[in-house]
Amino acid sequence: MDKLVDILTVRYLMPEEQIRDLLSCGRNIVVEREECFIGTGQVPGKFGLVISGLFRYVYSGNKGEEFTKAILPEHSFISSYSAMISKSPSLFFIQALEDSAVFEISYEKWLRLRVNDAYWDSFLLGLLEKGFMTKEKRERELLLLDAESRYRNFRKDFPGMEKRVKQHIIASFLGIQPETLSRIRKKGIS
Repeated sequence: MDKLVDILTVRYLMPEEQIRDLLSCGRNIVVEREECFIGTGQVPGKFGLVISGLFRYVYSGNKGEEFTKAILPEHSFISSYSAMISKSPSLFFIQALEDSAVFEISYEKWLRLRVNDAYWDSFLLGLLEKGFMTKEKRERELLLLDAESRYRNFRKDFPGMEKRVKQHIIASFLGIQPETLSRIRKKGIS
């Protein structure tokens, strides 16, 4: 629990009272490598804070192909947010890429917190703004940059991640085939 409190205090600058309130809304769980935190088609009633480990958001195509929407390292919040708030099935799954420790938060309990303390609306707004900026940057890169530039940005944005994530997943995240990523790597792009 100490590591979780440190994350909330240092990374999220959360006051002590709100940390206590948030801790009352959830529990620590372990999500094993390749296991899903939320599955496609599941109506989520939870979200999580990654204490340690690594996750990805994945869309599945009609032919079984996978499209990695996001890679989320430790200290990130994970959620199928639009499905959770609309009480509808998630259109993607959230998969652990490593054995991971997560603080799982009940959405129902979180809503009660928000009703009783305006701090949580401000906190949520900050998370949503950061998420929006990340999404906008990713869309811009996918639309405007070539594969080599996207790979350079990936390495800059996720230092050391190539040692933690399989090549086909990185390629999926970049919107390219694994063979293309191999060719880019052979060029020594940094």
